[in-house]
Amino acid sequence: MLDRMGDEVAKATSIVRYKPGSKFQMHTHEFGEEIFVLDGVFSDETGDYPAGTYMMNPPGSSHAPFSQSGCTLFVKLRHLGPDQVEREIVNTKTAPWFQGMVPGLNVMPLMTQGSGSTLVRWAPQTYFNPHKHYGGEEIFVVDGVFEDEHGRYPAGSWIRSPHMSLHQPFSKEGCTIFVKTGHLLG
Repeated sequence: MLDRMGDEVAKATSIVRYKPGSKFQMHTHEFGEEIFVLDGVFSDETGDYPAGTYMMNPPGSSHAPFSQSGCTLFVKLRHLGPDQVEREIVNTKTAPWFQGMVPGLNVMPLMTQGSGSTLVRWAPQTYFNPHKHYGGEEIFVVDGVFEDEHGRYPAGSWIRSPHMSLHQPFSKEGCTIFVKTGHLLG
């Protein structure tokens, strides 16, 4: 568990590890979920999703997840808005990258509905402008090392920056990060 706001039913951000043969019963996600497969193969009744797959299950959706071989997931529960109504799946191993706001920065939007999650790839020695985060920002470092004036964050690090927080990020060694913005107002 990385973050939890609430009791039994809560907004949550976690790393979930499925042992081989693990499964859940069919269940509904009232306010949706986002899953990024870090390793192994995650499955549900709609298919098999290997490492590098991003999945957004919209509010009110149901599934019965399992993993035959085992897997590790980055999961965000109950962070989606009313404009996110269709399931989205992105194979980040084959989806296109786009030029970011500065040289050395490439982005891969993970949602076509509303705003939210993006993969950002930093080439070595890439520096970004100081900026504030309206609605906050969460970062999960997928690989490499991400940095800012507050610290150095290797693969597997999770950073949560509150509404209107300020930082100046960079990566000396290069990295890929999962970024979610604008969802920490309430």
